[in-house]
Amino acid sequence: MRKLRIGVLDLASKGPTRALWARVMNANLASIMPQVVAVWCEKAGHDVSFICYTGFEDLSRELPKDLDLMFIGAFTESALLAYAISARLRAQGVVTVLGGPHARCYPQDAQKYFDYVLGFTDEAIIDDVLRDCSSHAPLGIRLSANRQPTLLPGVRERWGFIESTLKKAPMIKLVPMLASVGCPYTCAFCIDSTVPYQLFDTNVLVEDLRFLLTKFKRPLVGWHDPNFGIRFDDLMNSIEEAVPRNSIDFIAESSLSLLTEPRLQRLKRNGFKALLPGIESWFDLGEKARTGIAQGEAKVQRVADHVNMILRYIPYIQTNFVMGLDADAGPEPFELTKQFIDLAPGAFPGYSLLTAFGEAAPINVEYQRENRVLGFPFSFLNNNGAMNIRPKNYSWPTFYQHVIDVTRYSFSRRAIMRRIGATNAFIPKWLNVVRAVSSEGAGRLRYYSQVHQHLLTDRTVRDYFEQESDILPAFYTQQIRQELGPMWDALPEGALHHDPYAYMKSQEGYRPVAAAAGG
Repeated sequence: MRKLRIGVLDLASKGPTRALWARVMNANLASIMPQVVAVWCEKAGHDVSFICYTGFEDLSRELPKDLDLMFIGAFTESALLAYAISARLRAQGVVTVLGGPHARCYPQDAQKYFDYVLGFTDEAIIDDVLRDCSSHAPLGIRLSANRQPTLLPGVRERWGFIESTLKKAPMIKLVPMLASVGCPYTCAFCIDSTVPYQLFDTNVLVEDLRFLLTKFKRPLVGWHDPNFGIRFDDLMNSIEEAVPRNSIDFIAESSLSLLTEPRLQRLKRNGFKALLPGIESWFDLGEKARTGIAQGEAKVQRVADHVNMILRYIPYIQTNFVMGLDADAGPEPFELTKQFIDLAPGAFPGYSLLTAFGEAAPINVEYQRENRVLGFPFSFLNNNGAMNIRPKNYSWPTFYQHVIDVTRYSFSRRAIMRRIGATNAFIPKWLNVVRAVSSEGAGRLRYYSQVHQHLLTDRTVRDYFEQESDILPAFYTQQIRQELGPMWDALPEGALHHDPYAYMKSQEGYRPVAAAAGG
């Protein structure tokens, strides 16, 4: 195999930005798999240039010259930027590869713009791409392993790529780690709901934590596990074996069902500073929230009590909700969320609009069969830019009015002040305020209000939402043009539109192009 000049691009932003929250956090949104791919490519003997794009770089300057091959990792909200970059590079003769969540969720669409589209990716898949390394048109080759890899390069092996990314973070410097993949819960909307849970080799975890103490006085680690702590004792035993107690700060996403008081005490002793549990719904998913069959007000009270207990041990908690689930009807779900805000004022509420990400979850086929999925451009599919599923029990204007109401309540001056008062540590207080007054609070409230107003006054918007027209309203086209900035001109023809029913068609006889590279 000849020695290749390879670029690896991790898209942590969907376009140029100057937002304060993005400046603080985007470098900390780096993904692990692009770093892993870079390690595997170097191991295979190739020259690798790695970039984490945070929205503050000039891509025309940052992208390496004279490449043979470019790997791009992207979430769906960054897909259009990935498509534009790929188009520009392919015109220069560069072979392009897409991996990450978008490649798994929308493979048929991505095949039109990349030479390779990767699903589950292990070292053997990367070796296949490196051996073949040729252009494929009009449709790229779709490759996927049978399952998630059982072993990944750890922090020590990825350090050069981690370090170059953390240099872009002005204050908070979050080291990404992964102890497990998959999830035992079956949330219908989640990409991990069908991925079998597996814990990685804890010996690598021990080595990586010890290594980090040679690089930072007090490291900050963000666990990328879909649900940290499924094998709680194994993980905590490894952490306690690796480093002195409370010498590293940790952030993890977990479920309330795992966060018993004895476990919270142990997490506190070992430096856990932030937890992000999913509550999702007041009328569904009780197993994940450890509330059993309790619904409505009974579930609100139990969850609020649990969250307040967590805050006695962990200084920062974000509680995650999904708005627009089929179990919701009328104003009650939103009013119950307001009650929760009052009962657990120290929690920062993270709201997501129900979104069907292509092939991410089996339930998406059902939404498509019911003709409820809208073809919003990928830039808006980030859980808040657009809800691409027609609500089962709301009209669009009514739904957005409820979303506006609960968002305004959650980030009102009163709620912000109560959140400050209920938070003990300085940095969590500061984070809560910055998030509330920036894009996640006040910014979303402005945006939802604009969407609601357009639904009431702009027929092109209402017709699009009601699936009476597939012509994208100017309101959305203008946003994409602004977000892509200089890369707008490189966007391939047709990229603003995708088939929102491709998953259903693939299940009912459609056969996408697929082949084994190098086979």
